[in-house]
Amino acid sequence: MNAQTERGQVAGAAGAIEVAIDQPVGFDALRGVVVLAHPHPLFGGTMDNKVVQTMARAFLLMGYRTVRFNFRGVGATEGVHDAGRGESDDLLAVVAAQRIAGLPLALGGFSFGGYVTTLAAARLALEDGQCAERLLLVGPSTQRARPADVPEDTVVIHGETDDVVPLSATLDWARPQQLPVTVVPGVGHFFHGQLPRLRQLIVRSWH
Repeated sequence: MNAQTERGQVAGAAGAIEVAIDQPVGFDALRGVVVLAHPHPLFGGTMDNKVVQTMARAFLLMGYRTVRFNFRGVGATEGVHDAGRGESDDLLAVVAAQRIAGLPLALGGFSFGGYVTTLAAARLALEDGQCAERLLLVGPSTQRARPADVPEDTVVIHGETDDVVPLSATLDWARPQQLPVTVVPGVGHFFHGQLPRLRQLIVRSWH
């Protein structure tokens, strides 16, 4: 994302997982650690996706150490696409390697990464009781497989004119949970021309 981005690998169930880590500047202490998941690998999604980088910049502005990673089969990450289940294994492996004891852990995902984030968050709470502090889901994939239910303070942001994940699908998923969804008028799935607006909205929604 910038010259200070630290790139490396962590061990995952399907082999090495490529990660990119950024540290916030100007903070006396870290507010927490956030792990961010990217859109669908079979449609060009990577950790360098512009929406994911925008999410990372928002968390850096709030004092979080940000960790992006490539799902299995993407970039230098080993393994093959696994339709969500294996990718949630990847996310949990990154969490295990990168979380810092005593600091809050946040999780965020865009599109397919949002779907995987809900699965991983549910498993995290169930398997070791280490719940994430909070979740951020931007244009989460809700139209094919149903994401796991999420805590009521989850931040969900969706473009009104999303032509990849219909807004109606996300509202249908959110409605039974009475989960608020922030709808950005006139904006499509990839927030073209609206990334600074998205960054500001994330920061405002998180505080």
